[in-house]
Amino acid sequence: MGFTHEDRLVIPVPLYHCFGMVMGNLGCVTHGATMIYPDEGFDPGKVLKAVHEQKATALYGVPTMFIAELDHPDFPSTDLSSLRTGIMAGSICPAEIMKQVISKMNMKGVQIAYGMTETSPVSTQTGANDSIEKRVSTVGRTQPHLENKIVDPGNGGILPRGEIGELCTRGYSVMLKYWNNDKATAEAIDEAGWMHTGDLATMDEEGYIQIVGRIKDMVIRGGENVYPKEIEEFLYAHPAISEVQVTGVPDKKYGEELIAWVKLNSSAGEVTGEELREYCKGKITHFKIPRYFKFVDEFPMTVTGKIQKFKMREISIQELGLDQEP
Repeated sequence: MGFTHEDRLVIPVPLYHCFGMVMGNLGCVTHGATMIYPDEGFDPGKVLKAVHEQKATALYGVPTMFIAELDHPDFPSTDLSSLRTGIMAGSICPAEIMKQVISKMNMKGVQIAYGMTETSPVSTQTGANDSIEKRVSTVGRTQPHLENKIVDPGNGGILPRGEIGELCTRGYSVMLKYWNNDKATAEAIDEAGWMHTGDLATMDEEGYIQIVGRIKDMVIRGGENVYPKEIEEFLYAHPAISEVQVTGVPDKKYGEELIAWVKLNSSAGEVTGEELREYCKGKITHFKIPRYFKFVDEFPMTVTGKIQKFKMREISIQELGLDQEP
């Protein structure tokens, strides 16, 4: 990000998490940059106020944080002209949100970082000189002194460029083991030292990696593999939608069906599921159009701001009465 002692970074992500402690604290310490903490917990209004009052040059956050900031009532009156860069990471970053962060928050140098706590924490990252297209649609390329490969989840064989498979990473950053848990360690790290991330991804000819979703989140509808991220990216382009998450629920005919949880913009009027279904018709493949839509004000999340799709699924099954089906 080109940090120097003149940079001022707003850090709204938790300090017990590698995003805040490593990329935030240590990143500033090693470059003499200023660390700014808006509050003890995340508050979008206080983040905007901190950027405005402290003339911050950089801002960190997970996608849900940036979404909340963009939709906050104070956003239009907040001066963000001092911002130039930052990082969006922690979970899959929607391309539409990245575009808004670049255009509306003045973060022209914003980058996406990808990794895990187990990989200390970043394995790939976009660069300041990458094209806008690469920065909004990929998680960048492999970091120095590390390796990445895309493998067939079934047999572990390396897949050709462009094919979807599990992302594995290897190198100095990979943890030694899970504390007192040899079984979990063996499941995560193979004998050759490759960390199996559980994420589905593709790699292009230039080495840029795109995260498609989690293996456990993939939906199989009528024999077709459906990746929720693709549908979410499409729905984010709808002008009334602030945030959307898609997951699968059981279906007697197709095995699984799709449900989209939708949070509308604060300025949006009334929108129905049927209207969104019509919006999808003819633009995405018919089996990728969600059968169900649920309008919400919030999503079940971890304290670090990650959406808990397993809870979405549990709630949806219960509310739709699908757990009552024979």
